[in-house]
Amino acid sequence: MISLLVALDICAIVCVLLLLRRLLSPPKQVHSLPPGPKGLPLVGAVLDMPSEQEWVTFSKWADTWGDICSATVLGQSIIIVGSSKVAVDLLDGRGAIYSDRPICTMGGELVGWKNTLVLLPYGDRFRRFRRLFHNIIGSRAAIKQFLPIEEAETRRFLRRVLAKPGDLNKHIRKTAGAVILRISHGYEVKEINDPFVQLAEQATEQFSLSTAPGGFMVDLIPSLRHVPTWFPFTGWRRKANAWAATLNQLVEQPYSFVKHQMAAGIAPVSFTSTLLEPKHLTPEEEFDIKWSSASLYSAGADTIVSAVSAFFLAMTLNPAVQAKAQREIDAVVGGDRLPTFADRDDLPYVDALVKEVLRWHCVVPTGVPHRAMRDDVYDGYFIPKGALVLTNIHRITHDARTYANPMTFNPERFFSTPDKPAETDPRNFCWGFGRRICPGMHLADASIFISCAMALAVFDISKCVENGKVVVPIHENTTGTISHPVAFRCAVSPRSERSIQLIQAE
Repeated sequence: MISLLVALDICAIVCVLLLLRRLLSPPKQVHSLPPGPKGLPLVGAVLDMPSEQEWVTFSKWADTWGDICSATVLGQSIIIVGSSKVAVDLLDGRGAIYSDRPICTMGGELVGWKNTLVLLPYGDRFRRFRRLFHNIIGSRAAIKQFLPIEEAETRRFLRRVLAKPGDLNKHIRKTAGAVILRISHGYEVKEINDPFVQLAEQATEQFSLSTAPGGFMVDLIPSLRHVPTWFPFTGWRRKANAWAATLNQLVEQPYSFVKHQMAAGIAPVSFTSTLLEPKHLTPEEEFDIKWSSASLYSAGADTIVSAVSAFFLAMTLNPAVQAKAQREIDAVVGGDRLPTFADRDDLPYVDALVKEVLRWHCVVPTGVPHRAMRDDVYDGYFIPKGALVLTNIHRITHDARTYANPMTFNPERFFSTPDKPAETDPRNFCWGFGRRICPGMHLADASIFISCAMALAVFDISKCVENGKVVVPIHENTTGTISHPVAFRCAVSPRSERSIQLIQAE
């Protein structure tokens, strides 16, 4: 009898424990992650993750598993979006869930880019930064005050190219830096070896490398950040320290320049000076101004370089497109002046050419990762809280379902005909999505347009000839968050004597 009671007690205890386990355990996951590479036990798909040109691998995954797929790396869920529909549904339509940024250990935490707008976590500081940007450069109307700067610096660009056409890429970078620095900090660059332009070039290259998906093991194993620099195989740690010092200079030096100019009463209107108008600022407000200004300076300096470089490559490879654009400019502007922003509405083919540059060469091929702030289900797939969401923008802008013959450079695709409607404006995708869309997109778009229009007005861009042979450049992308055309050569020459006069005129 006693043994029977003991047995009943044991059964009762087991039943209670099973009931408690059911009550306290999280609900069973009904939906599964999107399909993708299975990977290995414990480490997951760490060996499947690409270390360069990530968009190529992600496109192959989309071909195999569909427009939304996933990989799990050391327990971290990564969702890869491969179509505009999924990107819009998730990042635009569910912005309340997908507006956060992941913790990027190398670029964000160790180097310090977490304080710039691009990597700021979603929250109060992010919203303050966005308001600062919106008030000064957040619309086409707002940037009108800066358009004369764009035109003036682009004229200087033409003169530099005329004098030394072989240094084209150097001139593009200098001009992009000059435009952004005048707008962000009211600083006019020096013609030779300007320190701020060199600083921007160095820092933005480091940003691109330090934030590339899968670029550093410390992003996959964050605890590695605590490894001392003297430990073997920690070259990445010393690199992070050096890159952090560069970023600090990028933030502090131009900001100090503006403060000194304002103290002397000679500061021109700029993003920073406008925000620093005489008033009492709290340390937090000053931090916001300093880092939002640096965000504009660093982001604009490199993305515009990539797009304008791609324009010269596209014109080299597509002489018929170039000739058609030049005919439109000649008809509208004539030979007595250079085109300006006032001509844009009358230059629809040039405007379409700018769109095609942004589609054909994707400046940020995989975007900047978003982070899910809570569990979600999309199209039957589970997306867990904390998952990284990567958007394969390169695939989206080269998707044959959206763009006919997507590898072909063809501005005509953006015009309606009786046979087909105009194809989708790539600016709907290339600036990002949702609440993390690029706040400087109108400024960047203006810079690219005026560079293209003025260059086409006065220059012929063609293939180089070496030893009697025509050198045909190849369109390939460099690896990194911000991707450039792989180095190429082209011949740039004035269209006529009148073109030379227009370039040299003040």
